[in-house]
Amino acid sequence: MAKQPKICVVGSSMIDLISKVPRLPKLGETLVGHSFHLGYGGKGANQAVMAAKLGARVTMVNKVGRDVFGEGTLVNYREQGIDTTHVMFDESRFSGVAPIFVDDNAQNFIVIVPGANLGLLPADVQKAAEVILAADILICQLEILSETTLEAFRIAKSGNVRTILNPAPAASIPDELLQLSDICAPNETETELLTGQPMGTMAEAEAAARKLLLRGTRTVILTLGERGALLVDEDTVESIPAVKVDAVDPTGAGDAFIGSLAVFLGEGLSMSNAIRRANAVAALSVTRIGTQVSFPKRVEADDFLENQSLI
Repeated sequence: MAKQPKICVVGSSMIDLISKVPRLPKLGETLVGHSFHLGYGGKGANQAVMAAKLGARVTMVNKVGRDVFGEGTLVNYREQGIDTTHVMFDESRFSGVAPIFVDDNAQNFIVIVPGANLGLLPADVQKAAEVILAADILICQLEILSETTLEAFRIAKSGNVRTILNPAPAASIPDELLQLSDICAPNETETELLTGQPMGTMAEAEAAARKLLLRGTRTVILTLGERGALLVDEDTVESIPAVKVDAVDPTGAGDAFIGSLAVFLGEGLSMSNAIRRANAVAALSVTRIGTQVSFPKRVEADDFLENQSLI
């Protein structure tokens, strides 16, 4: 039996406000939508929940507003079995929200309003140093202050904790953050912003990944949607295909990938095998609407992986 990895996530939580629409609206246009769903989201929270659903021991470091959304987020974490010792209330900001529109072709656009997530400060992370240092893997994103993420990675590397940076949403980041990242895992849009490189071909994607390696990260995993993922490090270039499914809602697929990747790496799988399985878990998540509610539990994920001949 694989060991139960300990995952710490320092990051965001949001309330997802998801509207299904026939197509994405034009500027100034009003559309009538098909349906509306409210769910718990935020990149940090999503990745934590995905890892927990696959059986990892997960600790979340986060701030929420003192409001109905924040109270609900705290309850949701606990229902998922996530340690909330370091989930704190911000008394002056509302909880983060993310209005999301998904069209009939499963394309989406998202607006995030970070709210209380911006109240998570380096001092808060320092108070959580014990749980960071006790983790097998630390995951961070870019929906909180960059200096807070940087402090979390400094603490992790002081104790040789493996670090995964998901540089999302797309933003410029300091070289020190990449130098402290064992794994940098952006999507196409994020890679283009970070490197200034086009991503039209796999050769261009590899060139962009090598730019990130030059800035200091040890391993780059580019998530390329239907083209799968590209693994690039000093000694390796490997294109790993996507798993074909009938997509319903792509929201949260990237987070499903990151959360499951951390679990599979924490269980001791090779990088290549961990990516293959994470690709499959992410693919399974897009076959139903919603974010965290679309993430499979371990038994369901293992059945799907077995059907794909990945275990």
